[in-house]
Amino acid sequence: MDDDSRTLPAALAEAHAGEFDYRDGAGVDFEPYPQFMDPDETADWWRSWTGNTDLDGSEFRVFGQDGTGGLAAFWLVRADEPVERQPVVFLGSEGETGVVAPDLGSYLWLLADGFGPWEAAQHPEHEHEPQPDPRLTEIAQRFAPDRRRSASEVVAAARAEFPDFDTQIDALCR
Repeated sequence: MDDDSRTLPAALAEAHAGEFDYRDGAGVDFEPYPQFMDPDETADWWRSWTGNTDLDGSEFRVFGQDGTGGLAAFWLVRADEPVERQPVVFLGSEGETGVVAPDLGSYLWLLADGFGPWEAAQHPEHEHEPQPDPRLTEIAQRFAPDRRRSASEVVAAARAEFPDFDTQIDALCR
């Protein structure tokens, strides 16, 4: 992957430019990266996470992590679609998995509603206290006005479209 392909889409870079309010565990536990993770690092992490050395993780574009090292990524499952049209997933440090948004526009609204990738993967059993973010709402409105939904609706749409994500990921683990 060359440097250009490691560049985040403009909407994602802008949304991730501010800090996420952790609020001593009651807020969003997310540390965005300034660019997509290097493919070699992704491969090393993916092989370690799955225990499967035959895999390279090339179906993921990792763009951040939670405080324990769980990763947020685009899952490149839609053939011939740009990264912005791919679902957003969470792959937790303890093996938790989840599709959290159907695409970048929906992900922006998830963030605006006070959820990060980890919190969305835990929904509805999350323990954080979501607080809508005016800065992120403005970004979502500007980049994805047609994708506006609540965090619950975003997560439900993602899970409905990809109901077998967890099973597919589990099948890759050794």
